[in-house]
Amino acid sequence: MQAFLDAIQAGASGDDIAALPLPDTYRAAYVRRDEAQLFDGLDSADKDPRKSLHVGEVAVPEMAPDEAVVAVMAGAINFNTVWTSIFEPLPTFGFLDRLGKESAWGARHALDYHVVGSDASGVVVRTGSAVRNWKPGDRVTIHCNYVDDQDPSSHDDSMLGANQRIWGFETNFGGLADLALVKANQLMPKPAHLSWEESAVNALCNSTSYRMLVSPNGAAMQQGDRVLVWGASGGLGAYAVQYVLNGGGTPVGVVSSPEKVSLLHDLGVEAVIDRKAAGYRFWKDEHTQDESEWRRLGKDIRALVGDDVDIVFEHPGRQTMGASVFAAKRGGTIVTCAATSGYMIEYDNRHLWMKLKTIKGSHFANYREAWDANQLVCDGKILPPLSAVYPLGEVGEATYQVHRNLHEGKIGVLCLAPTEGLGIDDPELRARVGEDRITLFRRHGA
Repeated sequence: MQAFLDAIQAGASGDDIAALPLPDTYRAAYVRRDEAQLFDGLDSADKDPRKSLHVGEVAVPEMAPDEAVVAVMAGAINFNTVWTSIFEPLPTFGFLDRLGKESAWGARHALDYHVVGSDASGVVVRTGSAVRNWKPGDRVTIHCNYVDDQDPSSHDDSMLGANQRIWGFETNFGGLADLALVKANQLMPKPAHLSWEESAVNALCNSTSYRMLVSPNGAAMQQGDRVLVWGASGGLGAYAVQYVLNGGGTPVGVVSSPEKVSLLHDLGVEAVIDRKAAGYRFWKDEHTQDESEWRRLGKDIRALVGDDVDIVFEHPGRQTMGASVFAAKRGGTIVTCAATSGYMIEYDNRHLWMKLKTIKGSHFANYREAWDANQLVCDGKILPPLSAVYPLGEVGEATYQVHRNLHEGKIGVLCLAPTEGLGIDDPELRARVGEDRITLFRRHGA
């Protein structure tokens, strides 16, 4: 891979990059099928990604006609990497095996190791014979919606596809590696004013937040909407509050420390709740929620923004869903994309049906939504919430940080890129956006 890195660093032409031979193997972060029971009997919090994530050489897979091979300069950690690494809620090898039964090309994925990672930035080094819009040398970011465009159920909205998958989680050959294998319709232009690591962290969480709030497939946020954002300094929430601000709304960010309150204020969010300082106890015990605490949250929201919220940006799941349903105003929407605190949610249905509220499920984004969200990053209108960067050799520690919620925003991982700060092609735009704005999360995380 050194030859590819040297060519990229030297600004080699696409033809020169295409002429370089692919290696037989490449360096990647992966979990192993024979270790899928590694953490059996342990509580989730005690499962350690540093023990299950390996970094080593794996074979370069064959490329299908509609695919591209990308030299990955940087990747990022998402919560699905945590799930894969702790084999929870179930080992991802079942996903790979199901994909392996669909076609000869799918069979490549059903291996005894799973290369993880659902975000990446890099340079195209090969394209299949059916690829029309991309060529070797193109600088790209990669979104994780992996769909079969020959399946009719994937059209209209590809997230409704019967066999829609998340690349690097439900497929193999993900982005935490020196090479990645992707479908051509996962590729998007790299933001020219950002470094490789700043570009790598956006696609999954940014696209997810865009669909949840901006897209008509989500909450279809309008100007003036008040939006409650749980985990507002985290990977999803940091994008959500930016979309609310950009869209003429009022975000109400919920975070867990005075430092995170300060971070959101610097991002432009005026209404912030420190949930730890407030001491909310939405659950009296494992089986009983406390409506008086929901009411206290609602009172605190109204004190900040003058009314109940039109939209709740919900992703913690069990811990907060009861409060989210209560806090939304009459006719409001609770849009949810995850359940990091537990999947089996409970809420008082009277507060839903009698006040005509809606719970709407949302999952990642289709290509159009991901592309539009990426364009806002390219235009400097959405900032990357990059807070820390690790080398690929320390991917286990990076994933552990996310697993234990020890980070802000997103954690980037250097793959082929030897150092941080490389890959900036438009310093003029960077200056206009503002170095302090682009590095806000990094400076707060320092």
